[in-house]
Amino acid sequence: MTDRRPADSRYHRATMTTAPSPAARAELAPTGKLRVGLNFGNFLLTKRPPPGGEPGGIAPDLGREIARRAGLAVVFVHYDQAGKLADGGKAGAWDVAFLANEPVRAAEIDFSPAYLEIETSYLVPAGSPIRTIAEVDRAGVRIAIADRAAYDLYLSRSLKHATLVRAEGIEGSYQLWVKEKLDALAGLKPRLVADAEKHPGSRVLDGSFSAVQQSVGTPKGRNAAAQYLREFVADAKASGLVARVIAANGVRGVAVAP
Repeated sequence: MTDRRPADSRYHRATMTTAPSPAARAELAPTGKLRVGLNFGNFLLTKRPPPGGEPGGIAPDLGREIARRAGLAVVFVHYDQAGKLADGGKAGAWDVAFLANEPVRAAEIDFSPAYLEIETSYLVPAGSPIRTIAEVDRAGVRIAIADRAAYDLYLSRSLKHATLVRAEGIEGSYQLWVKEKLDALAGLKPRLVADAEKHPGSRVLDGSFSAVQQSVGTPKGRNAAAQYLREFVADAKASGLVARVIAANGVRGVAVAP
């Protein structure tokens, strides 16, 4: 769907005004429009559009700003899971995507530095003997998790003893944790805090096992586009643009990446 709204004028105080080079612009929009991939499974970054409307949130707003600076119309390509969004790059369905930078994905996608990060942790049920994050990685512990989420990819590499039990999407992992009475639910801390409110006595464990690094990516081989996105993110952080977009969208639980 083509977004005909102009980028929000509140964000135009950013310092980078130089348009991308002709080579970068051609790689950003080989179809003539900037196709921006969004993961609507991450409610912190995206807001589903109303009927006939356009998506809102941090990622769509930054996508509009990239398009504005490049002088391009923007088309949003919708996905309901991060893994499907990553697959869309291999299929050539998008030109720029907002998703977590993970080594597995970096084989197919060139990522910018992170523009924001989100802490992850575990939710454990009432009466659980698990008190710390370190205690989760024990034999017999079963963890509900969203399949191919960034933190699934991370825990798949790092856990030695606990078992990951996968479901489709963040909501699916929560429902699995409830239905199967699993020992822990892995996820983004802001979502876990909201889930804990539905279950008296449940606890979000202190600390975090990782901070999901959210970046802007483009399919491998578009070197000029990748360089422009790196420059965009560096400017967006240094100029305060990312912080303004976070504040304007009223999102808690995320921070500008260092």
